Amino acid sequence: MCPFAWVTSRWIGEVEGVRGIETTWNVMSLSVLNEGRDLPAAYAEKMTHGWGPVRVIVAASELHGRQVIKPLYDAMGSLIHEQGIKDFNEVIVKALAETGLPADLARFADIEDYDVQLRASHEAGISLVGQDVGTPVVAVNGTAFFGPVLTRIPRGEEAGALWDATVTLAGYPHFFELKRSRTESPEFN
Repeated sequence: MCPFAWVTSRWIGEVEGVRGIETTWNVMSLSVLNEGRDLPAAYAEKMTHGWGPVRVIVAASELHGRQVIKPLYDAMGSLIHEQGIKDFNEVIVKALAETGLPADLARFADIEDYDVQLRASHEAGISLVGQDVGTPVVAVNGTAFFGPVLTRIPRGEEAGALWDATVTLAGYPHFFELKRSRTESPEFN
């Protein structure tokens, strides 16, 4: 759901190509993160709908192995962020078909069968950085942090240079935060 996490995931894909890093993808949920918080009505409704896709990803992982997390995330993210599909049921059906996963996994969007695993995965990530952040969470060389929050996808060597800077900051044990107000929305091309 998070367009900033989507941009960061695309950046990490670029980094894999130019720095040879190996990424382990885990599930984090804005719906879990924002559970019980006082939210504006429109955002609260978005969080209610956000359970479906992440529940399907977790169910798919539990039933078909962790290797399906990234392809299913990629398929859903492309449909949501790049194709602008707002109907998450449609996103789920199309993403399952695109990844070759069984269509009946869509039923997990509305049931809590794997919510324990979803919450555990979310907690494993958020516990590395604290409760006062959101997505994305990146962990490198034993240090985790919220971000980087990007609005454009760095490509090629530019992606690698940004990664190098990230690794440098992560390597300093007393570094915690670098932030400025966002003045633009994410773009995915």
